[in-house]
Amino acid sequence: MLKKLFKKIAIAISATLLISGCASEVAVEKPLSDLAKYENQKLDWSTCYDDFDCAELRVPIDYADLKVGTFKIALLRYKAIDQKNRIGSLIVNPGGPGGSGVDYAYNAEFIFDPDVLDRFDIVGFDPRGVDRSAPIKCLNDQETDAAYAADAKPDNESELTAAIAEAKDFIDKCQSANKYLSHYSTAEAARDMDILRAALGDEKLNYLGKSYGTYLGTLYAQFFPDKVGRMILDGAVDPNISILEQNISQATGFDDALGAFITDCVKEDDCPLPKNRIEATDKIISIFTTAATNPLPRKRKMKNDDRAATEALIVLGTASALYDDVDGWPQLRTAISEGLQGYGDSFLDLVDQYTDRSADAKYASNALDSGAIIDCLDWPDTRTIEETKADAKRFTDAAPVFGPYLAYTNIACKYLTPPTKDKFTRTTNKITSINTAPIIVIGTTGDPATPYDWAVGLNKIFTSSKLITLNADGHTGQGRGSACVDDAVDAYLLKGISPKKNLVCSL
Repeated sequence: MLKKLFKKIAIAISATLLISGCASEVAVEKPLSDLAKYENQKLDWSTCYDDFDCAELRVPIDYADLKVGTFKIALLRYKAIDQKNRIGSLIVNPGGPGGSGVDYAYNAEFIFDPDVLDRFDIVGFDPRGVDRSAPIKCLNDQETDAAYAADAKPDNESELTAAIAEAKDFIDKCQSANKYLSHYSTAEAARDMDILRAALGDEKLNYLGKSYGTYLGTLYAQFFPDKVGRMILDGAVDPNISILEQNISQATGFDDALGAFITDCVKEDDCPLPKNRIEATDKIISIFTTAATNPLPRKRKMKNDDRAATEALIVLGTASALYDDVDGWPQLRTAISEGLQGYGDSFLDLVDQYTDRSADAKYASNALDSGAIIDCLDWPDTRTIEETKADAKRFTDAAPVFGPYLAYTNIACKYLTPPTKDKFTRTTNKITSINTAPIIVIGTTGDPATPYDWAVGLNKIFTSSKLITLNADGHTGQGRGSACVDDAVDAYLLKGISPKKNLVCSL
């Protein structure tokens, strides 16, 4: 699997409705003469999807050399109901890398309190490389199917050799098909956000970023601390830990989430697992290992889908369900029950929900391609293959279930031509402190994808931030049913009032 689930954050946990329209050909326009012209551009909004406005934002492909050309960035706006008392724009990002801000803004009515919708224009954008914005395209739908299904855990030298060959092939396809591949970093997307802020006519950037979106917001704040308005970073990424430590932390987070799932499962009438936690874990692992040599077929035949559930797909489906304890956990109980009977239908359904794969075997987004490349640009892995092999034991020791599947996550990055380092590119993983207007950081104690410790670390970096802790399972905190969290977020957005001290909440 080239782009592991554990680094690809879900676009939205419970209320995402994807807008039709996949990635199109990259449109490159002539450059504008200076940065001020980009900042002062007039956005040509037009009505779309009945109640929304759409436009395109022009941004430099290369901030260090404006002559290279211009990318078009897709925008969608849900206009404030009470325009007379409008506070400003609220830019949103759901995560990723590879998540669509356009799709997320389309779901504004499911994400925000009506009072927030009254006072803010909710503006989503697809970051450069994602979906509708100069999309990165490496694999076709059939190749994407194969990438998700490929062996995720090399167990011997032969399997590792095959995984390396697949990784090289993926990067070769990306580099041959995408002319500006080195210009899709999060640092550049953060600079695009400041062009967007200026084009919207806002003096300050109001922003809600979830999961990977917190990293995007962090880099924006590092580059433009005096432009930060009301900023909420939910499901935080700590920018100061290496990619190796990120992956180990996430593996541990998913193992812990699986333990929480098992504890809950054995209380339910439809739980297919034994009550003993060790025995239950072994049952789940047995499904993984069985599928490694004998992928689980579908029980329900489908016209356009003859896939079997490989080991990689079952691991992907399991982990995706752990993002969401409300809807995901019941689906996982069903999938495990079927898996123990020798069928993989529900695991495949979980994978397809997560990867935006339709019943006719088409992908609604380029999340795998864009997520993999953006990750490589943001977090280069300088370890050799031998060092990666040696580190694999750390993964297994820290997280016996998911660790082995994350140990080789970044091998493809070794074969990507690194971008030229300049003042517009983040060149270090160390950010000691950022001094901005007051912001809010949210961390969920049982979050499998962005471990709670990352939120604690990000809170320390932002000298004026307040940390909201949600004692719960699942990914991110806002909009998950905690009045404590949501009331604090709404008061901050509507009145600019952040909590007087760090806040601890529950569901």
